[in-house]
Amino acid sequence: AIAAMIGEGIEGTERVLSPGKGRGLRALKEFKVGDLVFACPAYTYVLTANERGGFCEFCFTRQEGLSKCGKCKQAYYCNVDCQKGDWPMHKLECSAMCSYGENWNPSETVRLVARIIVKKKMHPERTESERLLALREFESHLEKLDNEKNEMNQTDIAALRHFYSRHLDFPENAALNELFAGVNCNGFTIEDEELSHLGSAVFPDVALMNHSCSPNVIVTYKGTVAEVRAIQDISPGEEIFNSYIDLLYPTEDRNERLIDSYFFTCDCKECTTKSKDKAKMEIQKTLSTPPKQKEIQKMVKYAKNVIEEFRRAKHYKNIFHNDLLEICELSLEKMGSIFEETNVYMLHMMYQAMGVCLYMQDWDGAMRYGEKIVKPYSVHYPPYSLNVASMYLKLGRLYLGLEKKSLGVKALNKVWFALKSGFQHTF
Repeated sequence: AIAAMIGEGIEGTERVLSPGKGRGLRALKEFKVGDLVFACPAYTYVLTANERGGFCEFCFTRQEGLSKCGKCKQAYYCNVDCQKGDWPMHKLECSAMCSYGENWNPSETVRLVARIIVKKKMHPERTESERLLALREFESHLEKLDNEKNEMNQTDIAALRHFYSRHLDFPENAALNELFAGVNCNGFTIEDEELSHLGSAVFPDVALMNHSCSPNVIVTYKGTVAEVRAIQDISPGEEIFNSYIDLLYPTEDRNERLIDSYFFTCDCKECTTKSKDKAKMEIQKTLSTPPKQKEIQKMVKYAKNVIEEFRRAKHYKNIFHNDLLEICELSLEKMGSIFEETNVYMLHMMYQAMGVCLYMQDWDGAMRYGEKIVKPYSVHYPPYSLNVASMYLKLGRLYLGLEKKSLGVKALNKVWFALKSGFQHTF
């Protein structure tokens, strides 16, 4: 049955050559908002190391009282069936984690690539994750990689050879280089309903879709299956577009990110009209003299630097969460001298501050930031955005935890409203 299915592609869609964009996916029938366009099981996937113990490594079910692997005591499962199902992948790491102990630290990309190599060997024919696009067709854009990216690939290849030497037959270096570059361009991160990172995966058919900053579908996850749902009505003959990036930021920033990660710029309606940029870059209305263009540019530069500084600081081993919160508060104070609170750079740092508060269990602090973020999010993001829905969800849960029942119910109702009834089961 699967073989027949692979030959037939995905019902209601077809693979096409998209003008100026290479391959793409086109609708052959009408899809209404909330409709499931297609589902794609992961070709391979890996649970992120930080979530071990809370989720089953095999099916990504979240529950208490999972059973752990008797040997390494690091991988957790629902039951024996899940443990057996995961063994071909887990055995790559089980004994290595025991022998390396604290020194076992391959990146998530390395862990995913190791699994891809095993999967290719176990299953050389096309899988049900490749009904339209095969993994071997992934674009790697090798010729476009700068020195920094090439070095990162070499580091990853060295780590792969180091940590997985016992169980893997390694392809040649050139093939590995191509594989890492392809995974960096075409891999996905699996997130939970609050958009917390759960793991990394490859979904070839989902990777076929081209990008737009006003997408007509979103991708949500059910365990290790990706579901593609319409967030605009789609007519037969229209191309199906997903967004590859966070759409909060202004056009210039989005395109910088697209070039850096995916090697193209976007020419969607939002990128040509820049209709949301002014609101995203809102300047304080209460200032007696409006700031000069030069001052604004300087503050934007500061904002981008502090965002990057914070991203790095989060990964420092010995940093205290109070210090992280201080970076957020000081930068908000400085940016607030020119930017309105609805400005996306302000919102970015408020979101980081909210995350730190949640980690420190400062529920009141997290709630105060969430309340400032949620309405501007609804303005800046497209309709039916997961970012908006997950922010209402976080706020709703905070309110209920703080015994603010009616506010909690209101916020949780907005989750459904943000995603309309078609998406209810994904939350």
